[in-house]
Amino acid sequence: MSSLRTEVGRLVPRRLLKSGEMHHPAVIDEARKRNASFQLRVADQITAFAGSMSFVFIHAALFAVWMVFLERSPWPTLTLVVSLEAIFLSTFVMIGQNREATFQQAKADHDFQAQELELKTNTELTREIHRLTTELHRRLLGAGSADHGPASAT
Repeated sequence: MSSLRTEVGRLVPRRLLKSGEMHHPAVIDEARKRNASFQLRVADQITAFAGSMSFVFIHAALFAVWMVFLERSPWPTLTLVVSLEAIFLSTFVMIGQNREATFQQAKADHDFQAQELELKTNTELTREIHRLTTELHRRLLGAGSADHGPASAT
């Protein structure tokens, strides 16, 4: 059990790990898939950094230094750099959206299978309860009606 917990600890992002918290099987499967692919691990790290305030602060500082101290007319080059950066960042956002869609589909499939199994189990239990109730009714009222039936006119 501890080796599985260690493996899950490496695979699932730290923000999801809390003491004793159980994760949906689709979360674990998706984490294993992402961990197995170098490209997905790099995309995850870039997306995580690009979605942080550190990214915003670093860019604001770099662009300010560039515009004020390094170039007299930074606008053409700055426009090129920012456009290229936007192209690459949008690609990483789409990779993240595709991964999220795949995860949501896997989770929905798992939930559907679990619900179908639960429905089947509940249906079987309901039928068994009905069968037992019918049998109890037959035994209690069937035996009682023979002893306490209406008196015959003899």
